[in-house]
Amino acid sequence: MDLTLLYRGPLASCDYDCPYCPFAKRRDTGEQLRADRAALERFTHWAGQQTGDRLSILFTPWGEGLVRSWYRDALTGLSLMPHVRRVAIQTNLSGRTGWLAGADLDTLALWCTYHPGQTPYDRFLAKCRDLAARGVRFSVGVVGRPEHLDAARRLRADLPDHVYLWINAAEGHTYTDEEAGRWTDLDPLFPYSRHPHASAGLPCRTGESVVSVDGEGTVRRCHFVPAPLGNLYDGGFRAALRPRPCPLAACDCHIGYVHLNTLPLYDVFAGGVLERIPATVPAPGERLTLV
Repeated sequence: MDLTLLYRGPLASCDYDCPYCPFAKRRDTGEQLRADRAALERFTHWAGQQTGDRLSILFTPWGEGLVRSWYRDALTGLSLMPHVRRVAIQTNLSGRTGWLAGADLDTLALWCTYHPGQTPYDRFLAKCRDLAARGVRFSVGVVGRPEHLDAARRLRADLPDHVYLWINAAEGHTYTDEEAGRWTDLDPLFPYSRHPHASAGLPCRTGESVVSVDGEGTVRRCHFVPAPLGNLYDGGFRAALRPRPCPLAACDCHIGYVHLNTLPLYDVFAGGVLERIPATVPAPGERLTLV
């Protein structure tokens, strides 16, 4: 079967301290890091054995994974497995990039976020240009806070045209139409992020072909619905996979609402759902008819 897994282990430490980020507020101890490594290696071993499936895997750690060798090793190893269609990770791109030389770049992709004030602009841009020169599939994004607008405009101007710049609506911020228009000029798909999507009772691929997995192997339909479906490692979750409506009133995170059947985002991001790369990168300033 085709199965998409969103993996989030116990790692919670980050080399950044963004004031707007609800994550990464813990400095992991050596014991916690060893536990995270063991959990990730167990998951990677399990994935390697599922040769009867076609797997797509997105790592969504609370902290920054690519500064840890075991995440780089996992991405490289998974990318080389014939039954893995895509493996991607959300990253601030602060770590080294040389390890990518050992990965299958037809399979691996990166979802990168620029955090103004946390890293020099020129350093981040140089990392992006390095990825482009290596032929890595990647998207780049910014949280749409008012103080980030100039940096986002500069980034859009300096990135290669084929690199999609996405804008995430800032949590808790209400956008006027004028403000939203400025962000939409940079990311024509920003209107999908601007407002939470009503989801109660609507069909969603999560729980059927998309699941969330934690470090213990507990499988849930997505990161935002706590009810377990079973455990990855005893295989019990498979019997629970089926179409099911969303139990939440609304979904306001891209890694959640992208899977709603009622939105056209599987067509918009065809071939790049996990790494947030549209099938056709819209031109800055382009106005799209969104449904």
